[in-house]
Amino acid sequence: MRAEVGLAGGRPANARDDTRGRVLLIAGAAVAAVAAVAYLVAVATHPMHTMLKGFDLQVYLDGGQQALHHPGNLYSWHFDTHPGIQFTYTPFAALLFAVGSALPFRALMALVTLVSTAALGTTVAIAFRELGWRGTTRIGATLLLTGLVFWTEPVQRALYLGQVELVLMALIVWDLCQPDRRGWKGAATGVAAGIKLVPLLFIVYLLLTRKFRQAAVATGAFLGTVVIGFIFLPGPSKTWWIDANFFQAGRTGFVGDQQNQSLRGTLTRLVGNVTNGMPLWLVAAVIVGVLGLAAAVILHNSGQTFAGLMACALTALLVSPISWDHHWVWIAPGLALIVDAGVRAAGAARAAWLALAAAVLIVYGAWPDFWSRTAGLLQGGLINYAPASSFAHGDNPAYAEYHWHGLQLLAGNLYLLAGAGLFVVVCAAAFRAAREHGGVTRLLLAHA
Repeated sequence: MRAEVGLAGGRPANARDDTRGRVLLIAGAAVAAVAAVAYLVAVATHPMHTMLKGFDLQVYLDGGQQALHHPGNLYSWHFDTHPGIQFTYTPFAALLFAVGSALPFRALMALVTLVSTAALGTTVAIAFRELGWRGTTRIGATLLLTGLVFWTEPVQRALYLGQVELVLMALIVWDLCQPDRRGWKGAATGVAAGIKLVPLLFIVYLLLTRKFRQAAVATGAFLGTVVIGFIFLPGPSKTWWIDANFFQAGRTGFVGDQQNQSLRGTLTRLVGNVTNGMPLWLVAAVIVGVLGLAAAVILHNSGQTFAGLMACALTALLVSPISWDHHWVWIAPGLALIVDAGVRAAGAARAAWLALAAAVLIVYGAWPDFWSRTAGLLQGGLINYAPASSFAHGDNPAYAEYHWHGLQLLAGNLYLLAGAGLFVVVCAAAFRAAREHGGVTRLLLAHA
């Protein structure tokens, strides 16, 4: 485990550090307050459909209603106003979403926004705790970073759509950062995977880091969600699991959509065809998956357990066939890791780490518009400077994403490119850790 720190890096805390901690607490509280007030003002002065439209939440609820009243149509049903939009989650998730219909939509949207915001702050707080930050220093850092990350496009987009991504992230981070002695560690991750399949990679990570009991608990919880689905929705469960409906990435829309910031999305756009991009993505996904998981294991076994967890999360974002812009909310705990590295470093290294943190905030920024009542809050992230096809599905050579050029190529693939850059940093950190601890083989095979 990493040593407890204040703002003094690896040194023991002293009176001067306590003063710095109080200053950080005041600064963090101010930034968080400004972020909250700015958001409330924006909500009050913009049309609701430009702030908290809840499009995805409505799809969730309608899917839940299909599961209750027309289960046979769950995976053939199309959203009324947008025929290309379908329900793309598990039967277990459909059952959960059906419960949400008990509340009026606006009340549920407000509740989801509040819970998601709390989940963001909780994730950042856990990150700093795992990195050894304590007391007022941890509280101040949590408030400061949460206030800043709140205004990134992935977070704002998740709130705007009524997405579950922030809650699932908090659930996984909370679960996997519990002490190993807790018998239920891994269960929440298994449930998260039962809602959305990408968290299955965390179970692989548990196995590779020899957390066999936790991996078994996670697997058991995941299989439990599958069994529940078969009990209450046998037909849709057969379609989803046995007929491999879950493998059809195109169900979520056009795979090359601008907002799909994954390796597959970028390769599809570059190749100019969904089918032709598939083989390249499979090769790239295997290479990145192996390297990413190896880096995660090396970092974990070298004592940098939270860095290992973040390496696994970044790998999942890159190799998943679909990583929408709002999936990149994982930059929040990732930024805590970068800031921690900066605080622990000195001189040029500290400046480099903090510059990297600033660059991540800029790249993933929401770029809000407070001056227009009609344009809405979200001008989108920098990726939106490249033209996009609206609610595209299937494949069509006329789609705008196939015709990007110049800076459009950079902007339209920016989240993926930035993620790839962070991936290089992660691999370099793992290589350095391996060199300091006796080599790659030793750390890959070490007992955690």
